[in-house]
Amino acid sequence: MHAATSALILGDLQNDFLHRDGAYGRAGQSSPAVAALPDRLAPLVCAARQSGMLIAATLFTLVPGRSGEPIISPHLKALRPFLKKGDFAPGAWGQQLIDELAPADVAVEKIAYSAFHMSRLEWVLRKCGVEQLYFTGIVTNGGVASTVRDAHVREFHCTVIEDGCAAFSDEVHRAAIEGLKPVAKIATVAEMLKALAAK
Repeated sequence: MHAATSALILGDLQNDFLHRDGAYGRAGQSSPAVAALPDRLAPLVCAARQSGMLIAATLFTLVPGRSGEPIISPHLKALRPFLKKGDFAPGAWGQQLIDELAPADVAVEKIAYSAFHMSRLEWVLRKCGVEQLYFTGIVTNGGVASTVRDAHVREFHCTVIEDGCAAFSDEVHRAAIEGLKPVAKIATVAEMLKALAAK
């Protein structure tokens, strides 16, 4: 691991997803694995920051349209009918990285599953000299998997931190991790902490 050319990706670890007062919390949409992520990842984020790794947060964003109502794709509206005006709004509390993991060195708004789609993420990573990406976040089968696959085709070296990601069911999480093995290395938080401590 070369910290100077590495970035820790905090995928969608936002108040509206994770905080009890956020959009998902108010709707009762969570899982024990998702809820456990901030405390599990806090030591890793601290160690990565001290090592000189870039900390990059991807922030799912619902862009306000006419009259401030969020522009939501039909498939997402069908899956998450509880999302409403103000949820994941640019610059709002709900859109921000959760306090336990803040601050990030860079934050990139995203509008789709992949954080690379129509965003400045690749530009930021290239400008910062990043070659290796270490992925955490939610959900494993959605934003994490899509972003990892997009990073792979852009020829970044990808590592997924298995217990640094979560889905709304453990079975779905495990299947997503298995599906990412052809395009990424798989590691654990403990292995990452050990590697960073050896630097």
